Amino acid sequence: MKLLRYGPKGAEKPGLLDTGGRIRDLSGVADDIAGDVLLPDGLGRLAALDPDALPLVEGTQRIGPCVGRVGKFMCIGLNYSDHAAESGLAVPAEPVLFMKATSAISGPYDDLEIPRGSTKTDWEVELGVVIGKPAKYVSAEQAMDHVAGYCVSHDVSERAFQIEGTGQWVKGKSADTFGPIGPWLVTADEVVDPQTLHLWLEVNGHRYQDGNTETMVFGVAHLVSFLSRFMSLQPGDVISTGTPPGVGLGQKPPVYLKAGDVVRLGVDGLGTQQQTCVAAA
Repeated sequence: MKLLRYGPKGAEKPGLLDTGGRIRDLSGVADDIAGDVLLPDGLGRLAALDPDALPLVEGTQRIGPCVGRVGKFMCIGLNYSDHAAESGLAVPAEPVLFMKATSAISGPYDDLEIPRGSTKTDWEVELGVVIGKPAKYVSAEQAMDHVAGYCVSHDVSERAFQIEGTGQWVKGKSADTFGPIGPWLVTADEVVDPQTLHLWLEVNGHRYQDGNTETMVFGVAHLVSFLSRFMSLQPGDVISTGTPPGVGLGQKPPVYLKAGDVVRLGVDGLGTQQQTCVAAA
């Protein structure tokens, strides 16, 4: 299934994308794409529905973040060896963990705000993993049973805020609109192997990132297991799994986003995003 949320910001409704690419309203059977709906039983109930029997959503709709009420937005740094190299850093011996504020989450086509004082706003296309069944101390062998599905995740980063001051990366990762997810949550049964997905990103039509999840240092199963050692993972938590090479910081000379730029990105089978950069009010 391809699950989504549509409508005005803060008032999104749950939906399902049918085989014709049309939005079907799930409001009559689910309050949101969140919480218990993402448990195996909840997804099973949605899978049993006849999409053609659901109300058709007419007209052009804003597509919101594909998951609602996200409790944790976990991210993995330096998870592609070639991206670590372009960053001038060693491949880590274990996953590098950091968080984005959940207030950074935005829709896949919403404007991307360049923060006040920013000089180095950068792009990062990533595979997003959405947790379904709660996970605590799970093995790598059991980890995939806890994944509800996958989405495109854009881990926008302000590099000066991230690495040139003191403290942790989070302050360079958490500005409003720095976490677009979607356009839809593709359930795990539709993704044969999350470690063979092509992902790419373009700015103003120029392709900067062109990679594959097969080159991740730590795969999805390892990441879910590793994270569950340090915190319980709950339905709707999102893990952004790292980015391939081609970020702005790695260009020679570096290239960063500015107001008016248009960013397009996607992951095969999971859809595409597009954001127009604007100056934060």
